Amino acid sequence: MKVDAQRFEVRLARDESEIRAAQRLRYTVFVEEMGASASPESHELRLERDRFDPFFDHLLLIDRQRPGVDGANVVGVYRLLRGKVADAGPGFYGQSEYDLTPLASLGRETVELGRSCVHPEYRGGVAMHLLWSGLGEYVIRHDVEVLFGVASFPGTDLGALALPLSHLHHSHLAPKELRVRALQDHYVEMNLMPADQIEPRQAMRQMPPLIKAYLRLGGVVGEGAFIDHDFNTIDVCLLMDTVAMTDRYKDMYTRSAGRGTA
Repeated sequence: MKVDAQRFEVRLARDESEIRAAQRLRYTVFVEEMGASASPESHELRLERDRFDPFFDHLLLIDRQRPGVDGANVVGVYRLLRGKVADAGPGFYGQSEYDLTPLASLGRETVELGRSCVHPEYRGGVAMHLLWSGLGEYVIRHDVEVLFGVASFPGTDLGALALPLSHLHHSHLAPKELRVRALQDHYVEMNLMPADQIEPRQAMRQMPPLIKAYLRLGGVVGEGAFIDHDFNTIDVCLLMDTVAMTDRYKDMYTRSAGRGTA
């Protein structure tokens, strides 16, 4: 799938070298920038990777005007795991943090989103929009009805994040049929402030950009948070029902400068 033929291309990784380029960008963002832990081998190779990578589709944002040595022209990534693939063997990454039983009983195609990041030089511009356009086409192409995935707040200080977490709990909690729950052994309460003490605009100012984007498209959250000490984050599980959002995805994609096929 191609977007903006003049400069940017959005498509799935085609081979191992392109997956490594995605993992290298993830290392730059998650390990070097955010302080996530990594094995000695991963540090040596400068790759952020896990056992799930071979099963995911890796969506890439490529800047054609950027030197491409060692995949350096990959400036944005998203990894996508469809329910049918997860059911065939690896399961979902998010199962290590959330009880995903409600999703299994839906009888609808799902896709797990993860490891979304953009090179620091490309933030605040069109990069995330282009990735979302590519994601929208992927969703439509594979008849995906429910998207979900772990999204993160930087840091592990619950007190500092009491306002946005409480706002998510009181105003954006998923309906019962989609309400996954943090695993009991790691469950962290999000209801840290009474609803009448929350100023929504202030709470939204503390939301990471990716979480804001999900919420604007009608995203909701599961019950409870998860503290990920390996990645130095507090995680929430975001979910989106695309039955109500398909037209929005189509609009996002058709506003892009170019069209193509995966």
